[in-house]
Amino acid sequence: TLKRAHLYEDKITGYFIFSCIVGALGGSLFGYDLGVSGGVTSMDDFLLEFFPQVYERKHAHMQETDYCKYDDQMMTVFTSSLFFAALVSTFGASSLTKNKGRRASIVVGSISFFIGAVMNASAVNISMLIVGRVLLGVGIGFGNQTTSWFKYVVN
Repeated sequence: TLKRAHLYEDKITGYFIFSCIVGALGGSLFGYDLGVSGGVTSMDDFLLEFFPQVYERKHAHMQETDYCKYDDQMMTVFTSSLFFAALVSTFGASSLTKNKGRRASIVVGSISFFIGAVMNASAVNISMLIVGRVLLGVGIGFGNQTTSWFKYVVN
């Protein structure tokens, strides 16, 4: 890369802009999930279906703050399972990207994300939700690692 460095001095190329967009979209998956899962976990229909004890606590103490109403270990597992799976899966994604290339990592991440999304959409119990979140986390971990790797290789 040092041999070609003079070609990119003081220039913003289309490829550079594209790599920035890919990197930003990869990182935005985490922010999007935080917004969606935070909104869903406070919805009454969701709470009634999967966390009825939290729903009862939420409506029993309407005048209090929400801080302790959502204190539930399974809800914590549900929320954090995606992020933990994303963290752990980046190590596997790194190895796969190095050995098989970005395309293989993107395919594995996409398949995992798709299966997780279908599983969460059709969930009938908390176990399905958590397994779906783990698969979503693997997809995000692979996607984020691949786009981050792409960003650093280009720059």
